[in-house]
Amino acid sequence: MGGDSGSRRLHAFRSLAGNRVLVRVLSGYALFILTEYAVWLAMIIYAYSHGGATTAGLVAVVQLVPAAVLAPVAAAVADRRSPVLLLAGGYLALAVVVGAITAAVLLDAPLAAYGCAAVAFVAVTTTRPAQSAVIPSAAVTADQLTAANVVVSWLEAAGLVVAGLLTGVLISLAGVASVFAVCAGLTVGALILVAGLRVPTLAAAPEDGSPSVLAGLAEGVRLAVGRPRLRLMLALLTAEAIVSGALDLLIVILAIGVLHRSQAWAGYLNSAWGVGALLAATASAVLIGRRLGVPILAAALMLSAVMAALAFGLGLAGTMALLAVAGAASTMLNVALRSMLQRSVPPQLIGRIFGVLEGLMFAGYAVGALLVPLLVHLGGNRLALLGSAVVLPLAAAVGGRALFALDAGVPVPVVEIALLRSLPLFGELPAPAIEGLAAALTEVRLPVGGVLIQQGDQGDAYYAVASGELDALQDGHFLRRVGRGEGVGEIALLRAIPRTASVVAHTDATVYELNRDLFLTAVVGHAATQRRADDIAETRLATGAAPDGDGAAGTAAAEPG
Repeated sequence: MGGDSGSRRLHAFRSLAGNRVLVRVLSGYALFILTEYAVWLAMIIYAYSHGGATTAGLVAVVQLVPAAVLAPVAAAVADRRSPVLLLAGGYLALAVVVGAITAAVLLDAPLAAYGCAAVAFVAVTTTRPAQSAVIPSAAVTADQLTAANVVVSWLEAAGLVVAGLLTGVLISLAGVASVFAVCAGLTVGALILVAGLRVPTLAAAPEDGSPSVLAGLAEGVRLAVGRPRLRLMLALLTAEAIVSGALDLLIVILAIGVLHRSQAWAGYLNSAWGVGALLAATASAVLIGRRLGVPILAAALMLSAVMAALAFGLGLAGTMALLAVAGAASTMLNVALRSMLQRSVPPQLIGRIFGVLEGLMFAGYAVGALLVPLLVHLGGNRLALLGSAVVLPLAAAVGGRALFALDAGVPVPVVEIALLRSLPLFGELPAPAIEGLAAALTEVRLPVGGVLIQQGDQGDAYYAVASGELDALQDGHFLRRVGRGEGVGEIALLRAIPRTASVVAHTDATVYELNRDLFLTAVVGHAATQRRADDIAETRLATGAAPDGDGAAGTAAAEPG
């Protein structure tokens, strides 16, 4: 079994390397990540050199507040417009603005540089939502999609390492302006890689009378506010963002004010954080299919403990080691919380909730950047580190007992996920959508002779067969026998027509029911899956029987509607 899994993973990565669209998208994203992290770090160093912690904190806020406001809107727009156009537009705007920052720094015009930095991070808000929509649409198989998402997590973590080293080396050799100049060039490279790509949109085009972007966001906010478990997860992710925002500034303070090193060492310390994040991104695969409450609590406590330990000055080697542990804890906490959030949100609302989260996290970064200069003013660098260390424990304390039962009501639907994965109809859906659908399935048990679908009825659900066998009958004539790994019921849902056949249990059987609205949201909202479903429906309606060997995808004949 282990060998088969390893071979399957290897094949997925090989197929990913052969997908030219995904290779270009991921290569562009790698250049973007380098630019985002390096520009952020270089701007904090530049601001710190012009006015200390207070100026650096205020400049961070200037960059983050507009991004916090616009991030949810960008996420919603990515669902409704061409994601490639949004991605390329974001890269173009970022390249232009970072070039303007370079000019402002060379001309020693800090106010102009700070203003351009704020515009740069507005451009950044368009990229991740667009990226999240492009990758599922460009992936050919579910395994290839999973491989692409693994590569994205590696790129994020590796970007922290490389950006820190790049920033440190460039500042040592040619000054801070060189960082911005190189980053402008990197973003042009990212733009060239994605320009001209043709990728179908992930969601169906908005219909007349469909909710506006702002109305959709309001619905996401209402959902988050109305569910205590969602509130707690969003609060913990926001608290983690506050700590990360504080650390971005604290790393500069540690390098220059505590360790008495050059500005370049801020980049090197940031790379230590990135090394830990990279290791955690690889190790986070162990979270798949597991309950996440304990890992979340352990990672939060570890991050807080490391922040407190940094306050007591353990020298250069000790500081770098602690930052690596902090990077690992932060990444593990982020991955676990986001995974649980995906498991807890109805699939049709995931985009909206993650848009709200994106805005909250940018706001958290801004709060962290403001917290540090305030605490430095009140009690120095040590108080700033200790104060940042208590943010996550405070958020956990507010959650109270709910933290220990965070995933008690969110069972991991391992069996249901495996069942849906076995159906070719759903084979190209993104992992979050599959898990969301699996969580929404309802078990239905049928005795021998039990009627699941009656010919002529209106379709209100799709059924995936988990065990036993069922017979499809049309006008009393036997059409086909279906079993484990097959599904019935999609034609009536897709074509809005009465059931085209009856389905009766040949043996005792267990099926899982997916209601009409969730089925249509998942299928119609994903271009590749919709094409697959339309092909199945057309084939069934044209032939009236499933082709031999069609298996799960050929459910329409058995459906029967």
